[in-house]
Amino acid sequence: MCGIVGYIGTREAFPILIKGLKRLEYRGYDSAGVALLNGSLSVYKKAGKVSELEAYTDGKELTATIGIGHTRWATHGEPNDSNAHPHLSQSGNLAIIHNGIIENYASVKEELTKRGYTFQSDTDTEVLVNLIEEVRKTEKSSLEDAVRIALNEVVGAYAIVVLDKNDPNQIVAARKGSPLVIGIGEGEFFIASDATPIIEYTKNVIYLEEQEYAVINRDGSYMIKTLGNVEKSPNIQKLEMSIEAIEKGGFEHFMLKEIYEQPKVLADSFRGRMSALQGWIKLGGLSEYENKIDNAKRFVITACGTSWHSGLIGEYLIEDLARVPVEVEYASEFRYRNPIINESDVVIAISQSGETADTLAAIELAKERQAMIFGICNVIGSSIARTTHAGAYTHAGPEIGVASTKAFSTQISILTLIALQIAMQKGTIAQSQLRAYLYELESIPKKIEEALQLDSQIKEIAYQFKDATNFLYLGRGYNFPVALEGALKLKEISYIHAEGYPAAEMKHGPIALIDKDMPVVFLATNKSAYEKIVSNIQEVKARKGRIIAVVNKGDKIISELADHVIEVPETEEILSPLVTIVPLQLLAYHIAIFRGCNVDQPRNLAKSVTVE
Repeated sequence: MCGIVGYIGTREAFPILIKGLKRLEYRGYDSAGVALLNGSLSVYKKAGKVSELEAYTDGKELTATIGIGHTRWATHGEPNDSNAHPHLSQSGNLAIIHNGIIENYASVKEELTKRGYTFQSDTDTEVLVNLIEEVRKTEKSSLEDAVRIALNEVVGAYAIVVLDKNDPNQIVAARKGSPLVIGIGEGEFFIASDATPIIEYTKNVIYLEEQEYAVINRDGSYMIKTLGNVEKSPNIQKLEMSIEAIEKGGFEHFMLKEIYEQPKVLADSFRGRMSALQGWIKLGGLSEYENKIDNAKRFVITACGTSWHSGLIGEYLIEDLARVPVEVEYASEFRYRNPIINESDVVIAISQSGETADTLAAIELAKERQAMIFGICNVIGSSIARTTHAGAYTHAGPEIGVASTKAFSTQISILTLIALQIAMQKGTIAQSQLRAYLYELESIPKKIEEALQLDSQIKEIAYQFKDATNFLYLGRGYNFPVALEGALKLKEISYIHAEGYPAAEMKHGPIALIDKDMPVVFLATNKSAYEKIVSNIQEVKARKGRIIAVVNKGDKIISELADHVIEVPETEEILSPLVTIVPLQLLAYHIAIFRGCNVDQPRNLAKSVTVE
């Protein structure tokens, strides 16, 4: 992990590589480097930000029309100059960049050491490039064949790009379990781990499929093959994103921009998929498997992080509306605990990037057991979109901030449509109630706009709690997963320890933490459990906890009990997470800014987690 960029053509490569690496900074990383080929193979790499690499290369010889660049998120070895990519083979003839993990690197390294290889880093990537060199030497093969043979000998996940010092007219790239896209320009090619570095130059791209590699030549020719050495016909696609979508658009940070984009993207997520006036919902992927879904005995939702929280809301929605049992699984645990999955189950896999390694592994396990897989993701052409039987894109647009915001909201929107469509098909919801929910869903973007107008008030609250060391978030029913997500947002970007709990569970442990220094955020918009939430607030108040309450506009009782009150527009309880999450996102954002944190690139985090 984490970001890959490559170029071969007639332009100067270095400016393209640096700009591409900056486009990929949102993915999270701890070092950066480039390799340039122009007679000699020059490698420049530094721990730290791309700007530090740029400063380091100032005044150096950077002329080249072929090169590769990388931002690394450390897996093997600490973040330092030696472990940064690109890595050279022992002879200095080959350079490689790599996302992913080579799981059997230790045994390969041991064998290569016996053959006289020495290593300058702690990485699995340097082992791989030397394995490619050893294969090439012993088999007397081309670079293409050496890469293919070597990749068939390693275990793990990878997206790699390889240069050969002795061939300035070719790049070899391959993928397994980690995304790689090739941009096709006029007499030039661009390679990247996602489309953001490419969109500025071309909209014609090829997404490499699982266990495929590409041989790309300066003369404009290219070839796609499987690791079994079978040539494939390339599937050229058109990128739909715009350059404006990956820029800040006047906002100070991408995270803030994406919070403010939620009214628009939510409307985009259900546009054309429902009509409140006519009382229908149609998610194409669900309709194709209507019989399978109608006869499903159980739904299993699998996801990681923020997507897991949206999955919990999906559990409430599907069980509440469609009356079908639902289990929500951490994808990272799912494949390792021998879960009971059979062909009567429907598995819903959720991922913003569509590349989350743990979620992809969970999908493969569920497919082996004959379950129907429905994917929810944001990135068109991603691995999950291609691997699942059916699915729905969230249409959130590019999400650059590492801490997910608008992706969470649009995932909830899709899950709401899924639950309502299943309920409609199964006859567990009256037509009048269905229409009422759809009309209310159409009003949610305006209600989020109202919630966003509370930004300055939330900023004042944030200032008072910027020095807190712990936070507790409490909610009931549909707002319990929102409490979890609010706590996660604060942890991710401000580095304050925070925990989310069901409000009723507070008495079973967390109440021991309550004192005058403990901020407690209550999500108190539930009508069904209002009196219980009031009781929970009184319990915290009796122990001098500092209470921040998110309530419905016009609330009188809780407003008198809480130290700080954030009033949001009232909505149907099943839709309340779409509104109550907004102030929690803003609260986390402003606290992090007051603490001087990098909200778009929080430490140690990666946007797309493509390793297990």
